[in-house]
Amino acid sequence: PVLSSPECPKPSGRVSIMAASLTGLLLLQAVSWASGNFSYNLVVCVCNATYCDSLDALTFPALGTFTEYRDHPGWVLLEANGVSDQGKSQKVKGFGGAMTDAAALNILALSPPAQNLLLKSYFSEEDEEEGDKMTVCDFSIHTYTYLHNSSLPEEDTKLNIPLIHRALLKISGAGNGKVSLKGQPGDIYHQTWARYFVKFLDAYAEHKLQFWAVTVENEPSAGLLSGYPFQCLDFIAHDLGPTLANSTHHNVRLLMLDDQCFLLPHWAKVLTDPEAANHLGETHHLFPNTMLFASEAYLGSKFWEQCAARLLDRGMQYSHNIITNLLYHVVSWTDWNLALNPEGGPNWVRNFVDSPVIVDITKDTFYKQPMFYHLGHFSKFIPEGSQRVGLVASQKNDLDTVALMHPDGSTVVVVLNRSSKDVPLTIKDPAVGFLEVISPGYSIHTYLWRRQ
Repeated sequence: PVLSSPECPKPSGRVSIMAASLTGLLLLQAVSWASGNFSYNLVVCVCNATYCDSLDALTFPALGTFTEYRDHPGWVLLEANGVSDQGKSQKVKGFGGAMTDAAALNILALSPPAQNLLLKSYFSEEDEEEGDKMTVCDFSIHTYTYLHNSSLPEEDTKLNIPLIHRALLKISGAGNGKVSLKGQPGDIYHQTWARYFVKFLDAYAEHKLQFWAVTVENEPSAGLLSGYPFQCLDFIAHDLGPTLANSTHHNVRLLMLDDQCFLLPHWAKVLTDPEAANHLGETHHLFPNTMLFASEAYLGSKFWEQCAARLLDRGMQYSHNIITNLLYHVVSWTDWNLALNPEGGPNWVRNFVDSPVIVDITKDTFYKQPMFYHLGHFSKFIPEGSQRVGLVASQKNDLDTVALMHPDGSTVVVVLNRSSKDVPLTIKDPAVGFLEVISPGYSIHTYLWRRQ
């Protein structure tokens, strides 16, 4: 429903005493949101050059208390979710989004004060990570390469690089179409392509930007070459791996696949080759020491889906997907475009999609959608190095839940309720006690507490 009040609901952090040594103290910690009727029966939170909602820096309550952060507006008894540091799983690398040409164009079309508030919303000293693309992608306004003069085009030097710098200050043959590379791995064509990676990394390094990792190819299955997994294996083993290893970028990690998840575990067979696997670092159970990344996420891609339709549901879809990925050993989850226009672009092939942030340059305004806040429940409260731990439900329920332990030993539990029913639950931590709460229908709550 459309909110008619002058303010959106307040995002709140609540501190309560944990029962029985985890054994009522209420603190609402929030700032108001400006509301806006963005589409039919929908609400977004409006930001401009002078105002944008924010959340205070993350602090943990005293031992024996917990903090609750919540979003949104029958009963199934869930007697206990047992949090245990036994059976620890993967350590989280982080959460982020992509600084595509489209995202950069939209952000830079805002006034400088609005730009700063948008970047501040996404990035702080402890929040989020960014991705960039090498040369053109569909979320560009035209096709281009780096081949004409072996230098970065304006899309990089005037759009992506300056914005990435500003974000980092807050966190300390044919050019397109279904084509494949000529020849075979190890030949001049593959060696040239491997050196292309190094040239790209060199060019960004000249602008004082270093990459943590690169993928071998974006959506290689789009080339419709059934043998590509094994070409990828040989390309890594004979060309890209050694070329990077012998360059000044030898610390840059190589990530493979970067495509649809249904291609696993077939693609994981690349790791059976010792030479290729050596440079890269079948799924977690086949290769438990290999990190799994969710490298691109978005909603609203179908032609009948308009940008910003079913906003509340899309926020829950984001959280459900992130929790599911975390439960299946994924260490990082990356959104696609950081910001798009109301059409879901620009996109030179008209592949319009939705985004957590929508920019309206005619009003010098940007809209933070529920997807943005759902993503924040993970990027804000689950820092790098957090480790997933056991969370066992005593009975079947309608909740999506995940528990993680911060590097300092404190605990965070995210609870998503995608049903219309309120669900009472008890979260038990053997180290400190238990807490009794209610998860309202269509809501997401994050709980944090110290264990020592």
